Amino acid sequence: MIEVTSEDKKRAGIAHLGTQPIALAAGVLVVIVLGIGAIGLWRAYTGASPEPDRVVAARQLQAKTAQVSEQLVEKTKGLEATQQESIDQLQMMQDQLQTVRRLLAALQADNKRLAEQVSGLTEAIDGLRQSFASAQASDATGSSASRNKPVRSGPRAAKSFHRRHAGSRG
Repeated sequence: MIEVTSEDKKRAGIAHLGTQPIALAAGVLVVIVLGIGAIGLWRAYTGASPEPDRVVAARQLQAKTAQVSEQLVEKTKGLEATQQESIDQLQMMQDQLQTVRRLLAALQADNKRLAEQVSGLTEAIDGLRQSFASAQASDATGSSASRNKPVRSGPRAAKSFHRRHAGSRG
C-alpha cells in the first residue's frame, strides 16, 4: 500500500485549489461585466441619467443663489438709501429746530425790551398826569379866586381839561 503523507495531502489540496480561484475570479468578473452592462442598458432604455439631472439641479441652485444674492444686495442698497434719507431729514429738522430756537430767543429778547419800554412809558405817563394834575390844581386855585367856580381835581378834571383843550392843540 501506498501511504499518503501530509505532504502529499498538501500538494493535492494546492492542485485542487489552483483551478477553483481562476474559475471563481472569472465568474465574479462576468457578474461585474453583466451588472455594468445592465446598468448601461437600463439608463439607455429609460433615458434617465442621474448625472445630467444633478448638473441641472446644481445649476438651478446656483441660479437661485445668485438671484437671492442680487435681491439681498438690492434690498441692502435700498435700506442704505432710506437710512441716508432719514439721516438727511433728521439733520434738516435739527437745523430748523435750531433756527426756531434762535428766533424764539430773539422774540423773547424783543418782548423783554418792549415790556421795559412800556413800563418806562407807563411811568412817564403817570408822572405827566401827576404834574398835570398839580399844575391844574394850582391854576384852579388862582382862577377860582377870580371866577368863583368850584375846583375839580382828580382824573375827571384831567379828562375834562383834555376835552376842552384838545381842539386848541391841533
